[in-house]
Amino acid sequence: MPGENLSRDEARERAALLAVDGYDVSLDVRSALGDGDDQSGAARTFRSVTTVRFRCAEPGATSFADLIAPSVTAVSLNGRDLDPSEVFDGSRITLEDLAADNELVVDAQCAFSRTGEGLHRFVDPEDGEVYLYTQYEPADSRRVFANFEQPDLKAPFRFEVRAPEGWTVWSNGAGELADGIWRFAETKPISTYITCVVAGPYHHVTDSYERALPDGTTLRIPLGAMCRKGLAPYFDADDIFLVTKQGLDFFHDHFDYPYPFGKYDQAFVPEYNLGAMENPGLVTFREEFIFRGKVTQASYEGRANVVLHEMAHMWFGDLVTMVWWDDLWLKESFADFMGTFGCVGATRFKDAWITFANRRKAWAYRADQLPSTHPITADIRDLQDAKLNFDGITYAKGASVLKQLVAYVGQDAFLEGARRYFKRHAYGNTRLGDLLSVLEETSGRDMAAWARSWLQTAGVNSLTPQVLLDADGHVAELAVLQEAAESHPELRPHRVAVGLYRRGREGALERYAQAETDVDGARTVVAELTGAQAPELVLVNDDDLTFCKTRFDDTSLATLRAALGDMTDPLARALCWSALWNMTRDALLPAREFIDLVLRFAGRESDIGVLQMLQAWAESALTHYVAPDWREQGSRLLTQGAVTQLHAAEHGSEHQLAWARFFARVTDEPGFELLSGLLDGSAAVDGLEVDQELRWALLDTLATHGVVGEKELAAELARDDTASGKRHQVRCLAARPSAAVKAQAWAQVVESDALSNALVEATIAGWGRPTQRELLAPYAEKYFAAIERVWAERSIQIGMDVVRGLFPALQQSQATLDATDAWLAAHEDAAPALRRLVLEARDDLARGLRGQACDATAASTS
Repeated sequence: MPGENLSRDEARERAALLAVDGYDVSLDVRSALGDGDDQSGAARTFRSVTTVRFRCAEPGATSFADLIAPSVTAVSLNGRDLDPSEVFDGSRITLEDLAADNELVVDAQCAFSRTGEGLHRFVDPEDGEVYLYTQYEPADSRRVFANFEQPDLKAPFRFEVRAPEGWTVWSNGAGELADGIWRFAETKPISTYITCVVAGPYHHVTDSYERALPDGTTLRIPLGAMCRKGLAPYFDADDIFLVTKQGLDFFHDHFDYPYPFGKYDQAFVPEYNLGAMENPGLVTFREEFIFRGKVTQASYEGRANVVLHEMAHMWFGDLVTMVWWDDLWLKESFADFMGTFGCVGATRFKDAWITFANRRKAWAYRADQLPSTHPITADIRDLQDAKLNFDGITYAKGASVLKQLVAYVGQDAFLEGARRYFKRHAYGNTRLGDLLSVLEETSGRDMAAWARSWLQTAGVNSLTPQVLLDADGHVAELAVLQEAAESHPELRPHRVAVGLYRRGREGALERYAQAETDVDGARTVVAELTGAQAPELVLVNDDDLTFCKTRFDDTSLATLRAALGDMTDPLARALCWSALWNMTRDALLPAREFIDLVLRFAGRESDIGVLQMLQAWAESALTHYVAPDWREQGSRLLTQGAVTQLHAAEHGSEHQLAWARFFARVTDEPGFELLSGLLDGSAAVDGLEVDQELRWALLDTLATHGVVGEKELAAELARDDTASGKRHQVRCLAARPSAAVKAQAWAQVVESDALSNALVEATIAGWGRPTQRELLAPYAEKYFAAIERVWAERSIQIGMDVVRGLFPALQQSQATLDATDAWLAAHEDAAPALRRLVLEARDDLARGLRGQACDATAASTS
């Protein structure tokens, strides 16, 4: 729609002109009940009435309010009725001849969402109950009420909601029901994108948190947690509240600023596009964090990390908010860092930095090598740019750089800087310079130079050890060599720990020396390690203090090939695995060699999160990086390795479960009999419980290979007739190896918008299977013919899902690369966000081809 994609320049002009004093928003969602959409086929709507009070710095000027709605019933500005057909264009309301003080009233019919953007409406297939929740970031509150949709026009909000009888409604402030209307306390000044409403017959559990404050008063925070009634039997609210209280203690200890938003509710909602969202007082999470079956501790740790990530946002993002999306890192990087920092400091997950090193940083390393990489402080021209910048740079690289910053200025100076930042800018908006100034105060360091290197340039450096030995076999000189990509040549200052390792007692590979040093420039000598005994392994980013690609000298690499499983320190071991995976992606290590390392050493991995990451990397290596003529053998080797470890793992352990799931994903034909036997009870693995979630995992593989079909999947849905079961069934149906099935799935996603966001996601996940490359080949040409239309016609979330998920990534050939380049050349004027998605997919494809060439070369020379 015209004007829907708000630009940064427009936002700056409006912020210079307007200041918002408050909103009153009245929603009537009683129309949510009932099945389907209106009989006309139009979207089901609800009434939204907004009153906004605001000032104008230039009386007589013209501006606009934001609203995306099917229709507007009435608009009034300062008591003057405006003609909606003249002032509303579908996404903006023109406001002319503004006074110094203004009151705008907008009465609209807004649409319930089926894409997870705006006010999402979900009908539970299990019991027919209807559930609502909102999701706005970066700019979808305008789908629910009229407003000024940009983060620096903060204001207090008062919400009231009319809902069906028997429902409960929640919002950011505390609420109460009177005369059939839910009325909520006025919020502190907050941005539009973090307002929130959740409504429906949710299962709701309460608790409370108390803390004595330094002034002698007691802080009392009511706690709530909610989910669909169908998930109530699985809802472990006690563990969620435990982590919540631990986090509140931790952040109060470190931030010296009491939680400012009253209550603290956490809603686990269906068909959610994100992991979670930091709405103050009412955090929303994807309901997959409620585990219907047995999962590993890595899943519980992941949930705890997200709980603390969102809680950190109450200060970084909600209390103090970036002016515009350029500085998105001011909230997301800090929350990502604080999530892990808090897990280690406050919860039972003391090894969370290992997970961070292995999982989160892998996301960042990939993102920082894409053609779309950008500085952490990005150039965000408009809202489409903003939507795509919720990426591995803004989150995981930003958090990694903050870990480097803590090493650079010291933890005490870092936290004192945060405390001053909150007190100085509470309820306001900030830019990069506001944070740097307080860090300079507390650390005495020149933060401008650090920021130029780390926040305002893109790309990842490689650090490689260079070891010279003397005649007695001791270190004569150890240096660290720093390199940068040609496209991003910046060499950065790195605070690193360099660790030396040797095999000692009983063959264990252990660290015997370490030195912290500042690496700066192309070559840095680590004088503290001169004279040390000759190392078998040098780890140049020991303790994972910096953000870099770790490389190895020849001796170190040979040691890892022989003895990676003998490394005793779990963080050091995880860092070595991560470095080896980066080498595989960079076509420096043959993919079949990485798979061999996984087969030889993953069974000895103690950290369950690292093990599951290794399994995922091995699958990716087989799918994208091994030479095509070795795939069949690689699949057979992974199957054999997985079944061996499945039987060798401790009975009933989470490691056994991880190997069972891995076996189900990678097995070839000989394994189908075991999968079928586990389903029908004719086979068993001692200690392995085949619960409903594992049943769907087994069926997924069997459906992919045509062993089960529509009949068996319908029977399983009857056994698990839930929203979760429906998503699993849809994925399995799309996975079947049939041309007709693929055509139907394609049409459901590309040619129709009948599916909800969750079912679009499930259909795409089932459609593109690595074992079905020939079946999917005809869709490469169709993809390039369709994506511009899809991008124009569908919501940005669905557009992103389609463009990413249906790219012909499995058609790994020069012809596909050429077709991608031809589309890019012919569509230079396409939406920049669309071009970015295609460019990223092209880069992954080209990287895979380079990896295959490396793997083939290694095979021919071995």
